Amino acid sequence: MESFSLILAIVVVTALAFDFTNGFHDTANAMATTISTGALKPKVAVAMSAVLNLVGAFLSVEVANTISKGLVDESGIRPEVIFAALVGAILWNLLTWLVGLPSSSSHALMGGLIGAAVASAGLGAVHGDVLVTKVLLPAIAAPLVAGLAAMFATRLTYRLGRKADGKASEKGYRAGQIASAGLVSLAHGTNDAQKTMGIITLALVAGGSLAPDSDPPLWVILSAGIAIAMGTYLGGWRIIRTMGKGLTDLQPQQGFAAQTSAATVILASSHLGFSLSTTHSVSGSVMGAGLGRKGGVVRWSTATRMFVAWGLTLPAAALVAALAEWVCGFGDWGTALVAVFLVASSAAIWKISRREVVDHTNVNDHDGGPDEEPSGVVTQAMAAVTPPPAGTVTDDLSATIPAPVPTDPAAPSAPPAATTV
Repeated sequence: MESFSLILAIVVVTALAFDFTNGFHDTANAMATTISTGALKPKVAVAMSAVLNLVGAFLSVEVANTISKGLVDESGIRPEVIFAALVGAILWNLLTWLVGLPSSSSHALMGGLIGAAVASAGLGAVHGDVLVTKVLLPAIAAPLVAGLAAMFATRLTYRLGRKADGKASEKGYRAGQIASAGLVSLAHGTNDAQKTMGIITLALVAGGSLAPDSDPPLWVILSAGIAIAMGTYLGGWRIIRTMGKGLTDLQPQQGFAAQTSAATVILASSHLGFSLSTTHSVSGSVMGAGLGRKGGVVRWSTATRMFVAWGLTLPAAALVAALAEWVCGFGDWGTALVAVFLVASSAAIWKISRREVVDHTNVNDHDGGPDEEPSGVVTQAMAAVTPPPAGTVTDDLSATIPAPVPTDPAAPSAPPAATTV
């Protein structure tokens, strides 16, 4: 019983550690556009997001129930399986954070849980219908729906505001952007904090501390909300830079449209119990907003890297979790070895990240690095033939025109004067 109690405590602590990484990994979802457009200062933005994430954790338990009751068979799950799943999810979160890619923490957790469950109890431990209808289909639909909504909302916003005073309109959209960012933060707490609640609840059921089909206890809801809020306040500045500056350049009107569209999709999915990726939703809405403005662009090199990360998230986390579960199967020493590996790997990733520090002081710097698209041939050609401003005379445009030769034979034969224009 003592050994079981220890492993259950390790699972709970590891789950909260995942929740913490989820917070700083997904801060960009709520605040990247607000920070990049200057609507809020970086530290103020992440503090506001942290508080609203905590509040959102108390609004619903539908997503938590999807994870704890629907995705895998509770009867075939041991606490070690959940621990292995969390190892896969945490390491994927940290790796994608290191390279500044906004991947899905939700799918990392789903992949880890699936991989560990299959390694422990076989394919029958995973409920395929729940996986398809409440995880995979929303993963495809969410960015498309949010992107299209943001694109049309951006076009409508610019059309309605084309006759409005520029400064007053921009000020109003900044205020609206702050409100919509708060809504995204609330939605993120409602959706993502519940995933950790579901994992802890599943561990308690697997360990016999809770009856099957139980809802998350209050202490689980509170601890998950606090953990994700703390991670959010820390700020995942690398991903904020990618989402706010590396994917497209947003104006306040676009930021408002993007965040409102994403928040609507996330809150609707939370109500329906879909384990939606807030990263997919917000990234899709940011790209849609970028395409919705006339002359706006999306940096497809960054978007392509992001799509690749999305596709790798489930299988990569599942593979790491399956290997971790295999090692845990050797007994207590195997579980201890996996724990040491997790701590050492996390420390190594953090140390590597210190080589190039990104924080609130330089998060909006974008120096044309690998995420910057080169100018196209047409753009360069247009710049080359742009005429000088009206009324400007330059030396390059001056010309010397000879004066006309006099036709009067009595006129002196002095050389004609030259006129410079």
